[in-house]
Amino acid sequence: MTPVERRASLSLAGIFALRMLGLFLVLPVFALEARKYPGGDDPAQIGLAMGIYGLTQALLQLPFGMASDRLGRKRVIVFGLLVFAVGSLVAAAASSLNGLLIGRSLQGAGAVSAAVTALLADQTRDEVRTKAMAMVGGSIGLMFALSLVLAPPLVAAMGLSGLFGLICALALGAVAVVIWGVPPEPVERKNQPRGKLSDVLTHAGLMRMNFGVFVLHAVQLAMWMAVPALLVQGGLSKDHHWWVYLPAVLASFFVMGGTLFPLERKGYLRAVFLSAIGLIALVQLGLLVVASGAPTVTSLGLLMFVFFCGFNVLEASQPSMVSRIAPAHARGTALGVYNTLQSLGLFAGGLVGGSLVKGYGSQGLFAVCTAAMALWLLVAWPMRAPAKAGLPVRSEAA
Repeated sequence: MTPVERRASLSLAGIFALRMLGLFLVLPVFALEARKYPGGDDPAQIGLAMGIYGLTQALLQLPFGMASDRLGRKRVIVFGLLVFAVGSLVAAAASSLNGLLIGRSLQGAGAVSAAVTALLADQTRDEVRTKAMAMVGGSIGLMFALSLVLAPPLVAAMGLSGLFGLICALALGAVAVVIWGVPPEPVERKNQPRGKLSDVLTHAGLMRMNFGVFVLHAVQLAMWMAVPALLVQGGLSKDHHWWVYLPAVLASFFVMGGTLFPLERKGYLRAVFLSAIGLIALVQLGLLVVASGAPTVTSLGLLMFVFFCGFNVLEASQPSMVSRIAPAHARGTALGVYNTLQSLGLFAGGLVGGSLVKGYGSQGLFAVCTAAMALWLLVAWPMRAPAKAGLPVRSEAA
């Protein structure tokens, strides 16, 4: 990487980290703490409040991505982070589950993922793009692991309301990084023709990636409607769940670094990508088996490790592939659609996951997740990896 590429990758990964830490801090504790609010006795409503930010993100990712193609990436990112901060304050002031739902909706309205990813793509070359995206993915994974450690003592000390106040401060910190840490936007991008939505929606490879990111994040969020309860059944108190999550996340980074980058350089990106999907499908099947019997911390810890191995590979490779196969003038639009489907997946995972647990228990949830991952594997099977830099790009690149 050049110095500018390193600075761009580190600063934009830092923005993602601060924002995602804010989102992840509530994930391990929300389902338990939301029960203390009026209206918190309905698991389906709690699932809706947990996943609603995914719906508002889905509605606004595309407009934000298209706006970043026209108005500039950095100003759109700053605006979105400020909206996210306002939503955090609303959630902090909430006195009922409906108030939390409104706050989470506003948090999701700060839909900057497409603009941040597009800016990173603007400032990196194709040959280092996956590594740059992996830095972002790694920062997200680290924040997830950190949230699992910090959330229980923080919520015990300041409550869910105080936690949302802290999240507001993190969002304002991300604004400072955008203003003073991120390199200026490339001048040549401003002179490119603006992308059209039809350029993205008629591209078979991009739509295949969009379907995949929807399934991945729906399954990811749905899992957390049941996994914490399984760990409790296995004898691990909620304050110690990070004993399982943190080693699994950290160890998976070493696996990703030792597989994704060297195998991509050797031309095996497709094989790694499909294998990661298959691994997550097997994890869901394993969770179904565990939920049908007597859960143990050992079995759940192993399954979480395998899950994060697959998840981190997909989180690093998918946005990189989208940015490489999308027309350069429509990169923000393409990533807007991609992030829209990602956000819809998060919303669907919370809403459907809560309903499945309520109606069919954790076994029903993991059966549906297994089927969803198997369907994605079938859809993704015809994919072709993007051409290497300097080679012609195939018209059906994924």
